[in-house]
Amino acid sequence: MKLPEKVTVKEVGPRDGLQNEKAVVATEEKIAWINALSDTGLTYIEAGSFVRPEWIPQLADTGAVLEKIRRKPGVTYAALVPNVRGLERALNAGVDEVSVFMSASEGHNLHNINKTIAETYPVLEKVVKEAKSAGKSVRGYISTVIACPYDGPVSPKQVKDVAGRLFAMGVDEISLGDTIGAGVPTDVERLLDELLHDFNARQLAMHFHDTRGTALANVVKSLEMGITVFDSAAGGLGGCPYAKGASGNVATEDLLYLFAQMGIETGIDFDRIIQAAKQIEKTIGRPLASHQMEIYRMAGGA
Repeated sequence: MKLPEKVTVKEVGPRDGLQNEKAVVATEEKIAWINALSDTGLTYIEAGSFVRPEWIPQLADTGAVLEKIRRKPGVTYAALVPNVRGLERALNAGVDEVSVFMSASEGHNLHNINKTIAETYPVLEKVVKEAKSAGKSVRGYISTVIACPYDGPVSPKQVKDVAGRLFAMGVDEISLGDTIGAGVPTDVERLLDELLHDFNARQLAMHFHDTRGTALANVVKSLEMGITVFDSAAGGLGGCPYAKGASGNVATEDLLYLFAQMGIETGIDFDRIIQAAKQIEKTIGRPLASHQMEIYRMAGGA
């Protein structure tokens, strides 16, 4: 098996992790958590989202969070942006990178964005153009790349068509999301076989949810196929408000254990990630479900 020497882990917990938490986390707690994550060796933290507050109340304070965190040199602080109005707020808050988002399936796109796929493209094109004019890099998220809670299985060609449109707009990197955690390694192989005909592996990241316990297996398959960027959330926090049954993101600490045992460098301090996961676990008031956190608790970690 040919493996990379180094991979990049992008922490999405403060956005994708917290967005499904019903009890609103105080702004000060979010700031403290991001500050802790900044001290782990992570080079990328998605701090929140500038969607309309009534859509996701948990992230209504993203502007205040971005303005008040302690920024560590070498760390990119990103945020999700749905439209030009959201972009203005993100730029005012000093975001480093802008993330745009849509789905590969019509059903999820309609529930998540309230637009068809065709209606979404011009909205995102404006955001990408203006973000680039402001000197910001842009990441694109494509949700439901393997299966959709409304439409069922999603073909790799559908994903490739959406990715092609986003890259044509000027997006720098695309994160491919198995939003409901339905995928297995054979699905990942089919998907990447299709996409890697047209796009370079360095342009793609993988974003797995662990709903059915297959996220780490999917990560290994992605590594085999040349992917070196992976999204995760400390503690395995997460889920999608518009994808019924979607559980948490693959846990950052579980990824770190996997990579370390495979001899792949991340530059991230495992123990500090565990402490950061412990911090948010205390904040939300329930045990986090990652394998490494369970081991930590069983070993008597306080």
